[in-house]
Amino acid sequence: MFVAIRPRPKQAVRSGPVRLIVARCQVRYTGRLNAVLPESTRLLMLKADGSVLVHADAGGYKPLNWMTPPTVVEDEGDTLVVRKRAGKTEDRLEITLLKVLSDVEHDMGEAAALEKDGVEGDLQELLADRPETLADGLRLVRREWPTDIGPVDLMCRDADDSWVAVEIKRVGTIEAVEQLCRYLERIRLDPALIDTRGILAAQHFKPQALVLAEGRGIPCAEVDLALLRGEREPELTLFV
Repeated sequence: MFVAIRPRPKQAVRSGPVRLIVARCQVRYTGRLNAVLPESTRLLMLKADGSVLVHADAGGYKPLNWMTPPTVVEDEGDTLVVRKRAGKTEDRLEITLLKVLSDVEHDMGEAAALEKDGVEGDLQELLADRPETLADGLRLVRREWPTDIGPVDLMCRDADDSWVAVEIKRVGTIEAVEQLCRYLERIRLDPALIDTRGILAAQHFKPQALVLAEGRGIPCAEVDLALLRGEREPELTLFV
């Protein structure tokens, strides 16, 4: 038996509990490109931070379509419209709800901070003590610099006194590059930090991540944990 759609007044939703909707729906995306997901049963996730994700029951963990914050969500009862500014244009995700099977909200409470695994935790602590190993003249201002989508590992200043955000991973992946880019986007909203640049530090990098990082203008720093710990001496290189 299908659950009737609950009409709601049109409103902007920026915070609140996570909302999970299982519905037969059609999804239309317009903006930098146009795309349509035809009618099917899907899971819609509307998170308190403004993220909106459209999932299918197949195809792995990645959503079929999504919007990252900041967004404005307009609930018109049988239609959800998600809007996001993208430079001079606007991205728009229009979800037409045809039959709603479930529509529930859950208060997730205060989120616990992410605890790094042993390697990432050690790298962060050691690089916080020696940020100059990533770039000459780099000095630490704060660990876990807060943004509205999560903290960046290290916030530093370089030899020219410019701001540098450092994200640290055990393995540098495409997802790590994207994560740092999202942090930089949020940090640069502050006029005093608009010129902040980023550095991605990792023990080693996936080739695809290096290509993406170069395209995004993100320097990648490969770090040696044993060397930082002083467990071995640096290798000497003879230049001819």
